[in-house]
Amino acid sequence: MNGDEVLDALIQRADLDGLVRLVDDRTATRDWDGLRLVRDRCRAAVATGRQLWPAATLAEYRLALVAPAAWAAPMISTDAGLFTIGPLTEVIAQHHTWAELGPLLPPTPGAAVVAHERTLRGEPIEPSSVADLPNVFDLAYELAPWEPEYPLASYTDDGVDAPAPAAGSSFDARSRSARPVERLDDDAVELAVRQLVETWTSSSNGRAEVACVEGTADDAVAAIGPGEWVSQQLTLAEALALLAWAGASGGAHGRRRGAALGRFGALWVLAAFLDLVDEWPVPLDALGREARTLRWSWWEPEMSTPHGWRLQLAVEHPGDGHAWAISAVDAV
Repeated sequence: MNGDEVLDALIQRADLDGLVRLVDDRTATRDWDGLRLVRDRCRAAVATGRQLWPAATLAEYRLALVAPAAWAAPMISTDAGLFTIGPLTEVIAQHHTWAELGPLLPPTPGAAVVAHERTLRGEPIEPSSVADLPNVFDLAYELAPWEPEYPLASYTDDGVDAPAPAAGSSFDARSRSARPVERLDDDAVELAVRQLVETWTSSSNGRAEVACVEGTADDAVAAIGPGEWVSQQLTLAEALALLAWAGASGGAHGRRRGAALGRFGALWVLAAFLDLVDEWPVPLDALGREARTLRWSWWEPEMSTPHGWRLQLAVEHPGDGHAWAISAVDAV
């Protein structure tokens, strides 16, 4: 049988294992037309009741990851990549430049996210090349000097590696429960943090808690109630990298959301701490100046064993006397 007949026979039998092997073979031989055909016919077969979406999804993923731009760009559509291990807007940005992709992509929100992903990977974006795009984050296509080198995912044919930034292993402070402090309502920060780790809590096993107090960072952590804990001071860049990693991550079982969305979520949380959400979009230079007034630390219960996905930050705003503690955890 020729290639089309082999594909038709596999689809007729709903032979998912055989289709996955065919995707592997066509990826290995760089048969992009053939790989696109597998994707299209498997998607069409789903409408007939054959559950072949895993093969279609794998073909979309491989096309976005390793195919030349002409084959990869059509994968950035509203209905492609819904079940891939990460958003195709991030996958495609790993090996393709915006200079290659920009002329091939229609001016959609997905294209805008691809441009932001390429910004995070260090590609200068010409303003004229993004002038027609809907700026989904209300952010410039460039990083501010005070932003960190954001953690990025590394995709392969078989999976994704997206480790958390190091929170430090040398804890220079020990704390005990501080004086009892009444929690304050801070809906903006609460919502921003919960949106940041929403995948952890809605698509996995995670939980998230935020405490706001009038007092110090120790008071805020005590309000969450770990009893005894250790902490370590963080720079703004270190804290922002951790926030962005959490926002990009899918946690233990959720689908990864991508570095561009993670960066936006981190900056939105930062704006919430500074009571600037209602003024968004905030120019990044102004946001950075205000952010330098905050004091950051990583904390964890003294006897805890690190596991799973964790975001445990304490933030103190000496200027207005408020502090917050974040505890978001998702176990394997």
